[in-house]
Amino acid sequence: MITALMYYGGYGYGLGRYGFYWDPTYILIIIGAVITLMASARVKTTFHKYSRYNTHNGLTGEMAARRILDSQGLYDVRVEPIRGELTDHYDPRTKVVRLSEPVFHRSSIAAVGVAAHECGHAVQHAKGYVPLQIRSALVPVANFGAKFSWLMIIAGVLLSWNQTILDLGILFFAAAVLFQIVTLPVEINASRRAVAILNNSGMVYEDEVSGVRKVLKAAALTYVAGAASSVLQLLRLVMLFGGRNRD
Repeated sequence: MITALMYYGGYGYGLGRYGFYWDPTYILIIIGAVITLMASARVKTTFHKYSRYNTHNGLTGEMAARRILDSQGLYDVRVEPIRGELTDHYDPRTKVVRLSEPVFHRSSIAAVGVAAHECGHAVQHAKGYVPLQIRSALVPVANFGAKFSWLMIIAGVLLSWNQTILDLGILFFAAAVLFQIVTLPVEINASRRAVAILNNSGMVYEDEVSGVRKVLKAAALTYVAGAASSVLQLLRLVMLFGGRNRD
């Protein structure tokens, strides 16, 4: 949607000096797309690799999650399966760790690592981890920004390049970008907690912990790539629509 908007705004409303078919700021979109694709390929490759190695003790993702939660006194947090692949998440509203079917049912290093990561979020929630609280507070703002930013920018362009409306659109988009940036320390911390719990509990062997680290590091790269891509998109919005004085 944002890319389509940039095309519409760039050529239909007077940014034609960049050429009818090429806008130099597209390089920012291309860079963001490449970074995102590389990170996505990395996490899928790493996850599939360590999905082929089972843990020595035969723990499935569900069993590992339950043990971790119980060890932290989080008996009220449920563990449930969810359809899809890499759809794992923790829902703080209902206190449920939802694990994708390849994670929930399998006893692979990758499955245990991902399950432990999601339990890391549950531990953050229970202990009042401040970055998680900030991220949770930003959810409605980020959702609003992601939904209405492009509408504001289109409206600003259509209304004779109304700079006030354009700036509001950019501000809304920036709110969504801020959410992704705040997400980074939350995800990294959850992975660190996961590795520490697995290592200290003896649920997995030392060589298996190394595999868990690689899986979670690859997963963290997707958040870094997503944030970087969003920052580049925000930069492009500012370059095309921010503070322009039109004749």
